[in-house]
Amino acid sequence: MTSFFARKPISALIAEEGHPNSLKRSLSALDLVMLAIGAVIGAGIFGSIGSAAAGQVGPTGEVIRVGAGPALVVSFILLGVCCALAGLCYAELASMIPQAGSAYAYSYATLGEVVAWIIGWDLILEYAVGNVAVAISWGDYFKSLLGGWVDFPAWATTGYRTALLSQDPAVHGLIATAPRIAGIPIVINIPAFAIVALITGLLLMGARESARANNVMVAVKLIVLALFIVMGLQHINPANYHPFAPNGFKGIHQGAAIVFFAYIGFDAISTAAEETKNPQRNLPIGILGGLAICTVIYVIIGAVLTGMVPSSELGKQADPLAYALNATGLTSIAKVVALGAVFSMSAVLLVFQYGQPRIFFAMARDGLLPQWAAKVSKKARVPWATTLLSGLFVALWALIGDANETYDLTNIGTLFAFALVCIGVIVLRHTDPDRPRPFRVPFVHAVGIAGAALCVVVMWGLPGLAWRRFGVWLAAGLVLYVVYGWRHSTLRRAGAGGAVRR
Repeated sequence: MTSFFARKPISALIAEEGHPNSLKRSLSALDLVMLAIGAVIGAGIFGSIGSAAAGQVGPTGEVIRVGAGPALVVSFILLGVCCALAGLCYAELASMIPQAGSAYAYSYATLGEVVAWIIGWDLILEYAVGNVAVAISWGDYFKSLLGGWVDFPAWATTGYRTALLSQDPAVHGLIATAPRIAGIPIVINIPAFAIVALITGLLLMGARESARANNVMVAVKLIVLALFIVMGLQHINPANYHPFAPNGFKGIHQGAAIVFFAYIGFDAISTAAEETKNPQRNLPIGILGGLAICTVIYVIIGAVLTGMVPSSELGKQADPLAYALNATGLTSIAKVVALGAVFSMSAVLLVFQYGQPRIFFAMARDGLLPQWAAKVSKKARVPWATTLLSGLFVALWALIGDANETYDLTNIGTLFAFALVCIGVIVLRHTDPDRPRPFRVPFVHAVGIAGAALCVVVMWGLPGLAWRRFGVWLAAGLVLYVVYGWRHSTLRRAGAGGAVRR
C-alpha cells in the first residue's frame, strides 16, 4: 500500500529538464499573462454566463439550478477570491517545480502517486471535456456571426445530444427530420469539429508559434469586450437590476458553480512551466497577473450585461452578449461581438488543447501511461502523439455533444484539482521546509485551508448528477491506474534503489 502513496522527489522533477523528451523553453512573462487571458476569457463569459444569471431548466421542465440574477457580479467576486487563494498556491508550487504537468506534478511531489494519478485523470475533465463545451459555444457564435449571410442547415450545426436534451421543439425535432444513414439521424456540429481540427494543426507547429497566434487573438477579444462595455453602458436600464438577487444566496452560489467555467483556464499556465524562460519569476506573474485582470473584466461585463436586458431572458441564449446587443437595437455591434467571441474562444481552445497533451506527456514520462505518449517531435519539440490524440477526442465529442452537460463535469473536476493543490502546498512546507521557494504564499496555512474550503463550497453548488458522473469518472480512473499505471510506474520500479520517499 505504501507504494501507492510514494512521492516523487522534487529534485527528480527538476532534473527532467535534461530528459531527451524535455520541452523547449521559449515563453516570457508577457506570453504567460496573454495565455492566461486567452484561456480564462472565453466560453465562460460568452456562454455559461447566461445560465448563471437566469438559471437552468431540464428537458422535462425540472429546475437544474436557480439563477443569480444581477447578483451574478457577486458570484464572480466569490470565485475571484476562491481562485486567488488557489492561484497563490499554484504560484508557489509552479516556481518550485517548473515542469510540465501542472497539478499532476505538484501532487506527485506532495501527496503521492495515487493522488497524482487521480489528479491527472481528473484534469482530463478540465482540459479535454472543457474544450468540448468551448468548441460547441464557438460554433454557436460562428453561426451568429454569419447569420443572414450564410444559411447553415440546422442538422449540420447542432450536436445530437444538444437536440436530444433541448426544450425547443424545433431543435429537438431535428432528430426526426434530419437526413439518415442506415437509419441513424445525422445531427452533428461540423463547425465545432472543424475549429478543433484547425487548432490541433496549429499546436503541432510549436509552442512559440502557438503563443504568437494566441497574442493576436487575445488583443482582438480585449478590443471587442471593451466595445461591448462602452456600448452597453449607454443602454443600461436600472429596472433590470431589481430584484438584485432574486434567489438569494442560493442563486449566487449556484450561479458561481456554473460560471466557475469562466475561471478554469489559469491552471493551464502551469502546464507551460517546462517551456517558460526564467520560470521561477515568470510563472507567478503569469498566474496571478492574468487572474487579476480577468476578474476585473468579468465583474464589469456581468454588471453591464444584466443591466442591458432582464437576467431571466439570458438562460436559453447560446450567445448572451450578442443577444443583449440585438435586444437593445445594436445589431451591427452584435456582429462585431460575435466576431470577437469567435477569436476569443479560438484562443481558449488553443490554450486548453495546449495543456491537455502536456498532462498526458508528463504522466507517460513517469510510466503511468504508455511511452509513446511521451514522444516529442524533433523540430517543434512538442508532444505530437498526445496533441493528436487530444484533438481527435475533443473534435469527435464536440461533433455530437451538448455544452451544458460538459460545464458541470468540467467545473467539478477542476475545483477538485484546485483543492488538492491548496492542500499540497501546506504539506510540502512540512515535508520539505528547507527547499528554496522563489515565491512563497503568505500565511500559507490560512490561505491553503481557506482556498481548499472555498473550492469545496463552490463544488457543493453543482447538481447531484454532476457528482454522480464525477464519482463514476474517478472510479474508472482508479481501475485504469491499478491495471496499468501502478504496474509500469518508473518511481515504483526505482523504489528498491532508494529513489522513493515515504
